[in-house]
Amino acid sequence: MNSGEQNGGTRMRLAAMVRKESLQILRDPSSLAIAFIMPLILLTLFGYGVSLDAREVPVAIVVEQPGAETERFISGFAQSDYFQPHRYFSIQEAELALRERRVDGIVWLRANFADNVLDARGAPIGVIVDGVNANQARLLQGYVEAVWFRWLEVYAASRGHDLEIPVNLRQRVWFNPAVKSRDFLVPGLIAVIMTLIGALLTAMVVAREWERGTMEALMVTPIHIHEILLGKLIPYFVLGMGGMLLTVAVAEWLFMVPLRGSLWVLLLASSLFMGAALGMGLLISVVAKNQFVAAQVAIIATFLPAFILSGFIFDLHSMPEAIRAVTYLIPARYLVSILQTVFLAGDVWPVILPNLFALLVMATVFLALVRHKSRKQLE
Repeated sequence: MNSGEQNGGTRMRLAAMVRKESLQILRDPSSLAIAFIMPLILLTLFGYGVSLDAREVPVAIVVEQPGAETERFISGFAQSDYFQPHRYFSIQEAELALRERRVDGIVWLRANFADNVLDARGAPIGVIVDGVNANQARLLQGYVEAVWFRWLEVYAASRGHDLEIPVNLRQRVWFNPAVKSRDFLVPGLIAVIMTLIGALLTAMVVAREWERGTMEALMVTPIHIHEILLGKLIPYFVLGMGGMLLTVAVAEWLFMVPLRGSLWVLLLASSLFMGAALGMGLLISVVAKNQFVAAQVAIIATFLPAFILSGFIFDLHSMPEAIRAVTYLIPARYLVSILQTVFLAGDVWPVILPNLFALLVMATVFLALVRHKSRKQLE
């Protein structure tokens, strides 16, 4: 048999394998649900239900001696989107509301507030916050200080005084001027969704073939092991990229997350990551050969690390050094960095290129491991 006939036979066997896998995907509602329905559910939950911003925080306001100045100061809380002020007549009532979790903080204006507003020692104002949620407590402190200094500047100007502040801080926020956590979360969520599609779906479906005995049936055919692997990779690669394009479209058109970088960079990074995710899924299925075990291993080894250790929600720089070292083994870490950069900052090549290279290395390693393990197991 000459090389032309061999190449023709390889193409026919590969095309038949791809067609078989494609038909299996179309006949399996769970595969389509994981690829297209689950991303929409996750995007809806995180886009609308999860927020790292503090909005409409219930705050108790206690004014011991009401007056024109105290009312002007309190109006700053009422006009802010960050607060939901509740008036109390005594500090004891406010402290009880704080203990019962009806409010998250207390702003307490003492009786001599108006007399000492511009005093160098500061006006008698007390702020008490609920520290159970440490992150919200820090945000609440910052918001109260912002309202206080904004009001103090207006008050001093109306009296013809210069407000003496040691440092005149003027903030500029780059890439996400509105400081919306949704713009930060949604791009990172795409990496988590692609991990689900690539690793979890592939691991379960291939393990199902081992359980049903259809994989053994393939072994008695003339098809080669690399043709089997390619036949399984190609349809799920197309399925995963379709899910990725769906999530990008939803992120842009529904959640209005800006895409400032190039679409082709996004496609290249997603393709490399999908190769790594499919490699992880196939490797799990080759080792496990059981749907339940494969699903559990895929969740523990791919989904949870992508969720926790990728920088999707938790800042990697705040982690201990030992945990931060582990994150370099998580492919989603590199894709999350690329996605957040491409969406919010644009094509920043010093960030994109090293992460692309890391994804290329990981995809190569995982696919090579799959080929090695499959040869040992199947031949």
